[in-house]
Formats: sequence, structure tokens, C-alpha cells
Amino acid sequence: MDYYVKLLKMGCFSREDVAALTHNIRTADTLLYTYKKRGWITDVRKNYYVAVNLETGTSVCNSFEIASGITADACVSHHTAFEYYGLTNQVFADVYVTSAHRFRSFDFDGRYYRRVSPKINLGIRQSGRIRVTDLERTIADNIKDFDKIGGLEELLRCLSMITVVNEENLIAVLTAFDNQFLWQKAGFFCTFFPNMKLSPKFFELCRKEYRKSCRYLYEDCKNESPVLDVKWNLYVPRNIEKLLDKGGLSFV
Repeated sequence: MDYYVKLLKMGCFSREDVAALTHNIRTADTLLYTYKKRGWITDVRKNYYVAVNLETGTSVCNSFEIASGITADACVSHHTAFEYYGLTNQVFADVYVTSAHRFRSFDFDGRYYRRVSPKINLGIRQSGRIRVTDLERTIADNIKDFDKIGGLEELLRCLSMITVVNEENLIAVLTAFDNQFLWQKAGFFCTFFPNMKLSPKFFELCRKEYRKSCRYLYEDCKNESPVLDVKWNLYVPRNIEKLLDKGGLSFV
């Protein structure tokens, strides 16, 4: 039972973590087998376990904590990071995990954990057992990959809930990505949300960095009779400002 208490404090752990507690790999294997049989711990995936609350019979870790322990550098990102900050209208079944270490996607407790390969290492914060991209990195990640993760309407809804942004941090993240198209999209999207309290200098920098290249906001936009946003040189959906109205929201 002493080891169970220690595993409760750890939350999520591997066979090697248990061996470090017992100082013997065979003892660790016996412990894992016994505790699983008793229902004190359960498998998350191969060689990754979580302690179980004996009163409720459920995992002691939430999806953010589980995601953060999958690999040594794993962190909650993209739409799941917006979920962590309370900036979503809906909870996706998918949990997005940025990690340089490869792992196969897997299901656990009704959530599907997906790996995203990192492009930069900036903008990650630790809070207890949770590693998560900070708000500014989360904004950049979601703007960059919205056509693959979340979709346009959900991105707009999430951005509309943000009350303040650290402009210096956002610029640092965008600079680290070194992606002209991302600067262009960031400037375009953030224009709609004065609630972020970004300065005119931020938008001037965005216009400077994208270097006037004309692009489609996303690939399928080509087939949707888009209109040209002259200010940002982007072909965008005609109804982009009406997308938020579906949920009774409007642009700030």
C-alpha cells in the first residue's frame, strides 16, 4: 500500500518509474501485475500506467496530465490547449500532444491521443503535472494548423473568447516559426478581435513579414468562390464574418 500512495502522487508512470521506486525491475513487474489485478492502477497504453482512485474507480489523472506524461517532452497543444485554458465551445475527443518523440496514437477513457510534431520549442509552460503550450503559442499553433485541426469556425470561436494577449510573447513565437504565411494569417485573424488588445505595431509587423504574397486562406478555399481581402492579400470565404453567428456569437 505504501507504493500505491507513491504512485498516486506520481499519477502517471512507466515500468521504469516503478523500478526506480522499488530499486528492482522484477519487483516492479510484480507490483504492476498485482496492482492491475486489484484495480489500483490501469494501462493507458503499452508501458504507461495511471493510478486509480479507489473510491470512484476512475483515473486520478485528467486528459491533460495523461498527455503530458506520454513522452519526456510531451505537451498539450493546439485545440486541446485552448480547452485547457477554457477557450472552447466544445470538447473534442482528440487530444493533441506535441512531442519530438514519436508515439502511436491511442485511445484511453474516451479520448484519442494524437501526436503533433513540433516546429519550435518556444512557448511551453509547466503547471503541476501538466505541460501545455502558453496562450500565445496556442494561438499561433491553431492559426497555423486550423485547416487540419479544429476547422475555421472553431478557431474563430476560440479566438473570440480571448481577453488579453501578451504581444511580445506572440511576436516571439511567430518569429520562431519563421513562416511568412503564418504572419499573414495571424494578422488577418487577429484584426477581427480587438479584445486581444494587440497594438497597431503588431499588425504593421505582420504586414511587413508576409511580404505581400497573395495566398488562399486554406487549400479548399479555392473552390468556395472566395473574395480577396486586399489589406492582407488573402483569398477568404465570402461568409467568414457570418460563421460566428451560427452559435449566437459575433465579432467583437
